[in-house]
Amino acid sequence: MDWNTIISTTVKAAIGVETVLYALAAIGLNVHFGYTGLLNFGQAAFMAVAGYGLAVTVTVLGLPFWAGIVVGLLAAALLALLLGIPTLRLRADYLAIVTIAAAEIIRLIFRSVAFKDVFGGSDGRRGFSDGFYAINPFPAGEYGFGWFTFNHRLLWVLVVGWLLIGLSCLLVYMLMKSPWGRVLKAIREDEDAVRSLGKNVFSYKMQSLVLGGVIGALGGFVYGLAFASVQPDIFGTETTFFAYTILILGGAARVFGPVVGSMIFWVLLVLVYGVLSGAVEAGYITFMTSTQVGQFRFLLVGLGLILLVVFRPQGIFGDKREIAIDAR
Repeated sequence: MDWNTIISTTVKAAIGVETVLYALAAIGLNVHFGYTGLLNFGQAAFMAVAGYGLAVTVTVLGLPFWAGIVVGLLAAALLALLLGIPTLRLRADYLAIVTIAAAEIIRLIFRSVAFKDVFGGSDGRRGFSDGFYAINPFPAGEYGFGWFTFNHRLLWVLVVGWLLIGLSCLLVYMLMKSPWGRVLKAIREDEDAVRSLGKNVFSYKMQSLVLGGVIGALGGFVYGLAFASVQPDIFGTETTFFAYTILILGGAARVFGPVVGSMIFWVLLVLVYGVLSGAVEAGYITFMTSTQVGQFRFLLVGLGLILLVVFRPQGIFGDKREIAIDAR
């Protein structure tokens, strides 16, 4: 087994592209679920409309990169409004049902043959990231030291991605310390009590849904720019479940919980994949093939999530009192 490769890829995963984009998605979910108690199971849809908003604006409409960013953010905000208007006055589980169904509908529209000229069908869209790399301040070459060495394109994506994470965490911290954030937490605990005090609970929930959706949309931008493409099946339901696993792992209703959770999640996932693949290739494990290793590690993720919910539902940094959600 090549332990040097296994350890180096594991260490790089702590700050890699997947860690960044899932951290952004989980920060958005933290606003929804952690602070407001909204059961949004369609976070992947916010990422998808943002990524496709950018891709279609640049490749189909021929508009500049920054116009694509604006279109992606507006699309995420519009999606939140469309999901929230019929559901936020109802029980929390209605939002869960609507969001998971809406995310699948959006994914199927993006991969539909009928709209292939616009969204590219199952192949997705490519060729929209040139505007982003055109403003890359790093000249062509390799940067970093030791295991943390990246080419100029990846370094640019990581710098922008971690900057977005920092700004998102700062925004969430400031908002949750404000009277607005305290109202959200009160809604999570008992929305009837908040309503009796004269607060417009529906309006606050809608604002939370839009804010968390827009932050999650940043993850869609990072994915599209890092891989220079968007593909519909990337934004399946498992993307949202990964984000929930990360949020619960790090700790809901904690500003840095999603970030730490994403780092731990991807480090463990890459480490397990590397060790199992190496063990299969070396003949230490004979009951599975190399192609089955990828699926087996997700089985372990599910098992880990079950154990986490049973024995430490508040996550690593969370507080049990913060997840005493009133889901009426």
